[in-house]
Amino acid sequence: MSKHTRTQTTLEKALDINSDPNFYGSFAEIGAGQEVARQFFQAGKASQTIALTISAYDMTYSDIIYGKEKSGRYVCDSRLIKMLDREYVKLIERLKPSRGDKTCFFSFADTVATASEGTRKTCHGWIGVRFQANAGGEAQQVILHVRMLDRHRLQQQETLSKLGVNLIHSSFYKRKNPTDFLDGLFDQIKLDSLAIDVIHFSGEEFKKYDEVLFNLNLVEKGWAEAILIDANGIVQNPADYLWNKNIFIQRGAFQPVTNTHLDIYQRGIEHFRKEFAIKNNNDLLGFFEFTIDNSIKKTHVTVEESLARVRMISQLGIPTLVTKFTLFYKLKEFIRLSTNKPLGIVIGASHLEKLFDENFYFDLSGGILEGLGKLFGRFTRLYIYPHKTAELCLLTKSFFPKPAAKHIWTHFVENKMIQDIAGCDELKEFIHSEDVNKLIKRKDKAWKKLVPEKIHRLIEK
Repeated sequence: MSKHTRTQTTLEKALDINSDPNFYGSFAEIGAGQEVARQFFQAGKASQTIALTISAYDMTYSDIIYGKEKSGRYVCDSRLIKMLDREYVKLIERLKPSRGDKTCFFSFADTVATASEGTRKTCHGWIGVRFQANAGGEAQQVILHVRMLDRHRLQQQETLSKLGVNLIHSSFYKRKNPTDFLDGLFDQIKLDSLAIDVIHFSGEEFKKYDEVLFNLNLVEKGWAEAILIDANGIVQNPADYLWNKNIFIQRGAFQPVTNTHLDIYQRGIEHFRKEFAIKNNNDLLGFFEFTIDNSIKKTHVTVEESLARVRMISQLGIPTLVTKFTLFYKLKEFIRLSTNKPLGIVIGASHLEKLFDENFYFDLSGGILEGLGKLFGRFTRLYIYPHKTAELCLLTKSFFPKPAAKHIWTHFVENKMIQDIAGCDELKEFIHSEDVNKLIKRKDKAWKKLVPEKIHRLIEK
C-alpha cells in the first residue's frame, strides 16, 4: 500500500472551514478580484463562515476606507496591515456581543497587482490572515509576500485563490507543526507558478516558529528563489529592502567567514562607492550572498547549514541573501526586480574559469554570449579579488579564458565591467576557509587568528 497521502483539493479545504462552526470571519481583497472568497462560496455552506466580503477596487474608495499610504503604493505590507486592522476590529466590535463566547473570529486580506502577458509589470501581492485560536483569544497573524510567475492573468488569479485558501487552512489546522504548515501552504500549486519572498508569523501560537528557518525551508523546497535576512537577523522582503538602492554583493560560501572575507567586503564596497560616486550611505546596501547549490563544487547546503551561516554573518552585522541561483546572471536579474541603480558583485579570481566556461550556459539558446550579456550591463560590475596561494596569485591579468571566450572576456575587461579591486602585493595573507576548517578539525586554536572574534563562539558550538 502506498504511503502517499492524497492532498486535499482547494474546494475540499474551503469546505472544511465552511463546515467548522468555530470559525467566522471576513474577506477583504484588492486588485485581483475576490478570488479567495470565491473558493469558499463555490465550496458550499459559505454562510456558516463568511460574515462579509469586500473589494475596494477603486483607489479613492480604498483610501477612504483604509487611508492613504505615505508611499502612494497600494500593494505593500502597510496597506495589508491596515486592511487586517480595520476588518478584524470591525468584525469583533459588531459580532462579539452575539457570538464572541463561541466563535473564533478571523479576517483574511490581500492586496495584489496582476499582470497580463506582454507587459513589463510584475504580478505580486501581500496576503495575510488574522485569527483567534480560541474564542475570545488574542489575535494570531500570518502575512506573506508572493510573486506570481505564470504568464497569464487568469492563471495568476487561480494560483492566488489556492494560496489564500491554503494559508487560512494551514493557520487554522496545521500550525502546531511548521513542516505541516509549510507543506499545506502549497497544496494543489505547481512549482514555478509562484515565488514567496517572505513570510512573517506573530502571536502566541507561533512562538516556537523560527522565522528564519521557516523562510530558508522555502528556498530548500523550491517555493522561494531567495531569502534576505538583514543585519539584525530579521527576514525582510527583498523588493522593499533593496528598493532603489545601489547594491554591493559579495558572493561566496562563507564556511566559515574569515578575515579575508571581511577584507574583500571592505575593499569591494570602497571601490564600488568611488566608481559610482556614492556619497550617501543610505543609498548603498552591501551584503553577503551564498547559493544552496554550488555548481562548481557540486555541493548542496542543507537548511541547518544555511541557518548556521546566516547566524554567523548576522553576528558580524552584515545582511545575508540565501539563494538558489547557480548562475550569476540569475542573481543579477533578481536584484533588478528591485533596483536599476549600480550593482557590484565581488568574487574571488578562482571563479573566473567557471564563469567563462561555455558548458555552464548550455540551457540558453544564446549560450555563453547570452548568459554573460544578461549579467553585465551599463550599471553592473564584476569585481575580482586576488586568489592567492603559496604558489601563485590569480588576477584578471593572469587569467586566460578558453579561445571560444577570449574576445568576450577582452570586451568586458576593456570596458571596465570586470575590474580588479586589489593587487597581489597589497595582500598580507589570503585565508582559505578550507584551511580554517582543517585547523578546527585538528583542534588547533590557531584558527581563532584567522576568523573574526565575534563569531568564535558560534564556530566552537
